[in-house]
Amino acid sequence: MTRSNRRRSIAALLAALLVPALAPAGELLLRHAHVYTAEPGRPYAEAVAVRDGRIVAVGSEGEATAAVGAGAEVVDLGGRTLLPGLIDSHIHAVFGGLTLIGADVHDELKDVHELEAVVAEARRSGRGMSGDVVEVSGIPLEIWSHTDELNAAFSGGAYERVPVYLRGMDGHTGWANAALRKRAGLDAAYLKRLSAEKRKYYGYDRAFAPNGFAVDAGLEVVRKVVPPPDAARTRAGAKAAVDYLHGLGITAWLDPLADEPALAAYRALAEAHELTAHVAAHILVHPNDPEPLKQALALREQYRGVENLTINGVKVFADGVVEYPSQTAAMYAPYAQTGKLGDLLFDPARYAQMCIDADRLGLVVHTHAIGDRAVAESLNGIEAARRANGDSGLPHTITHLQFVRPVDIPRFRALGVIASFQLLWASAGTDAIDLVQPYVDPAIYPWQYPARSLLEAGATIAGASDWFVSSPNVFLAIYQAETRRGAKGVLDAGQDMPREAMLRAYTINAARAMRQQDRIGSIAPGKEADFALVDRDVLTVPAEQLKDTRVVATMVGGRWVYGAP
Repeated sequence: MTRSNRRRSIAALLAALLVPALAPAGELLLRHAHVYTAEPGRPYAEAVAVRDGRIVAVGSEGEATAAVGAGAEVVDLGGRTLLPGLIDSHIHAVFGGLTLIGADVHDELKDVHELEAVVAEARRSGRGMSGDVVEVSGIPLEIWSHTDELNAAFSGGAYERVPVYLRGMDGHTGWANAALRKRAGLDAAYLKRLSAEKRKYYGYDRAFAPNGFAVDAGLEVVRKVVPPPDAARTRAGAKAAVDYLHGLGITAWLDPLADEPALAAYRALAEAHELTAHVAAHILVHPNDPEPLKQALALREQYRGVENLTINGVKVFADGVVEYPSQTAAMYAPYAQTGKLGDLLFDPARYAQMCIDADRLGLVVHTHAIGDRAVAESLNGIEAARRANGDSGLPHTITHLQFVRPVDIPRFRALGVIASFQLLWASAGTDAIDLVQPYVDPAIYPWQYPARSLLEAGATIAGASDWFVSSPNVFLAIYQAETRRGAKGVLDAGQDMPREAMLRAYTINAARAMRQQDRIGSIAPGKEADFALVDRDVLTVPAEQLKDTRVVATMVGGRWVYGAP
């Protein structure tokens, strides 16, 4: 996210906090609009009628007017574009909200020198303090190539006795200074005791002295000594996220990593009638565990009946991330220079059995898979469930999909698997080129974020951000999906996505991923009155204008929750 976009996002958050949500109008007529419905049979209209928070008519002004009484509130939208409420099919909303009220650099740092000022301010202001640990998130991945500079800046001097924890923007990497490593017991002796398999998650020198960098499982030892946010702060983060996302036109989302503190925060908001968004929560499970679904089933019952919150699925990690120096994404061909194949994080047979059981119990399986092997094994598990149970209709989903073998592309449609893409990442820049291309097999590199190929093969594409990892601004993501431009050119122009396909990805298709397509995701009679009003015709403006789209107002269930036309 650029600094200008971040300023607009903060302004949107403040505006959301200043505009009270109105009670649902008895009858409401929204007229004089360019309406995109996301309904294939009738995608365009000019007016919408609402009664008691639900849509009763969509069509011409005459058709919509005839559906309400003479006392209906009439709102002239001034020819602006009215969209279905936007939906994110993979977003860590509570964690993202905590970054809003904490210290986060939004992947915008240039170098370690600039980071020094950020850490100092995070410590001075208290925004970055987790207990006595200075914690800063959103660190660009390129910074991890400079661990000597990080140690020079933060492992001595003013930070000799001050623990510092830097979290990578990808959510999989991090760095701890010497004071925090000492507290965690992360030293050469600790690393020497580990097997070579476990040691690979850490950065260290020839004498096994750690340099502070760690990835995935290697972060656990450090995270244990970083105090987590308390319930009040978690709730504040959740509220900040709801308001912020409404300012971006987002009215619903799938939270794929909803732990118990996050669920409690959602429930607290719901009890205060402040959860003004539809949330489908998924619970992290580990297929290799003896009873992997036990906790998810218990939490589903525990949170049943909470307003606007459903627990209808489980989240699985198939692998890690592909970028150097992490290289934990599971690949079929080894990474150059290191010979690593990455890490497949489950036993394929155990994962397949878990998919069978989850499908039978009505739980959606939502799998993180970045490497081509991780994607293939995830498809194999869902195929096992389809064979065992028949087509349950459950929208099992694979997310991220950085590399997909051509042979696996048709399987998405055949198995009814939703492809949840974060196409803001499909940019010709450092992360997709410099940290990836020199290391992966040249045969698979062109198949990076192959969204157009999946679309043309009949797959259902759902839009997602993975926020806090990257911006949840839908229009930035649609721009990127359409252009695939970056500082270094274009990342395979042949994988560009049509704009209307991306609007469907962030509306009706994302609603399918949530199993809520019957009530949200499009503008159709009987559905909830969830809308995003924007300041330009997002179907026709040039791409460079699309990315600057502003949300004027957001409605959820007939209530204006952001702005008011």
